[in-house]
Amino acid sequence: MSPFKEAKIESAFLKMGIYGGNGSGKTYTSSLIAIGLHELTKSKKPVYFTDSETGSDYVIPLFHKAKIKLEVSKTRAFTDLLSDADTAKKEASIWIIDSVTHFWDDLVESYKKKKKLKRISHPSHWMEIKPIWRDFSEKFVVSKLHVIVCGRAGDVWEDVEDSEGVKELKRTGSRMRVEKELGYEPSLLVEMEKARLSSRAGAGWTHRAWVVKDRFDVIDSKHFDNPTFKSFADHVQLLNLGGEHKALEPDRDSQALFDNSNNGYERQRQKIILLEKIKEELYIPYPGQGTDDKRGRSNLMNEVFKTRSWTEIEGKYPNDLQVGLTSLEEKNQKKESEKKPEKKEKK
Repeated sequence: MSPFKEAKIESAFLKMGIYGGNGSGKTYTSSLIAIGLHELTKSKKPVYFTDSETGSDYVIPLFHKAKIKLEVSKTRAFTDLLSDADTAKKEASIWIIDSVTHFWDDLVESYKKKKKLKRISHPSHWMEIKPIWRDFSEKFVVSKLHVIVCGRAGDVWEDVEDSEGVKELKRTGSRMRVEKELGYEPSLLVEMEKARLSSRAGAGWTHRAWVVKDRFDVIDSKHFDNPTFKSFADHVQLLNLGGEHKALEPDRDSQALFDNSNNGYERQRQKIILLEKIKEELYIPYPGQGTDDKRGRSNLMNEVFKTRSWTEIEGKYPNDLQVGLTSLEEKNQKKESEKKPEKKEKK
């Protein structure tokens, strides 16, 4: 049966990212979007808000006016974020996270504290941290829940080559300051800034939203001043609202391609275990440290492994070690049975 089928929109929930600098309007805008989305879908469930900056305090009047229940979890712990994701999926209609940057920072700092590190200095450190973070990014994509993630803006720096071929590190843009792969997950990604209306003194300010990414390409690259839900409605209305959400197949992977016994770490671990067992078997018949016992162990090693060098035995493959261990166990069992006195028959 072919895995392909006729294409149709199966993304039923808004997955939105908003990032920007201080005072750019992230919290206010995400609240307006949540309210508009709640009204559009006629949801009866509350809006959940995981708040790391106390920003939820200042948007409560917006939700009261709209007669929408807002429930808040105030924390900066990444473990709480994962827990909130599971709770929101069951109980909420829309989930706001502000700011996701704090949860990324907490994960990195918690790792450093646990490992007693001053800084993340080796790729192996990130290899431990990033898979844990992916637990959240997967929940973000596949959960049957509208999610709006707010984050702080961070600079993007790159080596830029001038006309003479000289490379210089320069700021080339901005992105959400969080684990960099998260920027690829939202279907709608918006950068916000607090911008002057003109260069004239006293001209005033506006909260400007730039659409960095719109996967439907209906508002991509557009900008909106003092944005509301209507600013992004063209994207939202193309979603399969009320339909079955099927972002991807989260339970499918490619583990079947790999044999766990061929894993390098597992092979080494099994080899260490085999060598320890071999030593134990060598010492059972010759437990002492005298000359005779040492010679006995050496002769037994040579008999089974064709060498008197322990270093050479350590270099053998696990399969060869297992064969040798089995031979030693059989020899020791045979000697043990020979030691047992024969039972005399009763007259």
